[in-house]
Amino acid sequence: MNEQLIDKAKQVRTTEQLPLDKVDAWLKQHIPNLTGTPEITQYTGGASNWTYRIKYDSHDLILRRPPAGTKAASAHDMKREYEIQKALMLYYTVPEMLAFCNDQSVMNCDFYIMRRVEGIIPRSNLPKDLVLTTEQTKQLCLNVIDKLIELHQIDIQATGLNAFGKGTGYCKRQIDGWSERYLKAKTWNVPKCTFVINWLKANIPIEERSCLIHNDYRFDNVILDVENPMKIIGVLDWEMATIGDPMMDVGNTLAYWVQADDDFIAKSTRRQPTHLPGMLTRKEVIKYYCEKMNFEAKNFTFYEVYGLFRLAVIAQQIYYRYYHKQTNNKAFKNWWILVTYLNWRCKKAIK
Repeated sequence: MNEQLIDKAKQVRTTEQLPLDKVDAWLKQHIPNLTGTPEITQYTGGASNWTYRIKYDSHDLILRRPPAGTKAASAHDMKREYEIQKALMLYYTVPEMLAFCNDQSVMNCDFYIMRRVEGIIPRSNLPKDLVLTTEQTKQLCLNVIDKLIELHQIDIQATGLNAFGKGTGYCKRQIDGWSERYLKAKTWNVPKCTFVINWLKANIPIEERSCLIHNDYRFDNVILDVENPMKIIGVLDWEMATIGDPMMDVGNTLAYWVQADDDFIAKSTRRQPTHLPGMLTRKEVIKYYCEKMNFEAKNFTFYEVYGLFRLAVIAQQIYYRYYHKQTNNKAFKNWWILVTYLNWRCKKAIK
């Protein structure tokens, strides 16, 4: 096995330390046969929930907790994220869920524990020791899309996963909800997005499909097998998963999909290797997905604009935390520029 390919955690950020003694004591009470002294590191690539690796002699664990600072009431729900993955373990490729904690005396927030899945996470660039041909890159791309299709094809009624939804009207709830979140998180230096918000509200599709959607499906949320990098052995980050319209899930995925011919601002935000020769373009993804799902690809503009606007809101919520000194992570310093750019992308798609 090439150890250089495996995704590794880093030193914990100074301002994001855990109360390790309390966490260690709680873990040893709730996870059978847990032994050894914990060795803690942090996955620092994410911009939302904080993710830590806690390595013991007997177990290799992942802890997920929400970030510090103000957050939307429905965001960072650790219990829901834990329960969705626990329910999915029988039907899909998710890590094994081990324990959930809502005891505020351990840490001043909820958190959950899962077993670590060792593998490759394809972030902005593939690991330098992982060299794929154009044909292999295309196959990897198709496998990642197929994994999303597999999720969308799970029978939510037969599995009981429909319990994680709120019924009909998903599209309208999303547009209303993300519009409200944007206005709450708006700072003086970003656009009002009034044109985009009004257009989305006026163009909500009449037809609505329902399935379990990931809502943040990207290459850097999948784990690849070290021995066979074409094989997906885990899907991560179920914070926003719900029952909703699968086409909106695709729109969300494509908002992050930076391709080789995109402009320099888009390229500066790239977090996954979708620029490589062999990767499908956004239009090719839509065509492939719709053919496999037997959907018509017409009127995808709504889903495209929704995905871009939603990403603008997420970026603004994170920038809001930086602006109000709830995080000192300087990576978020200029995210107001990204919000302005995404608003422009929305308008461009509409026109």
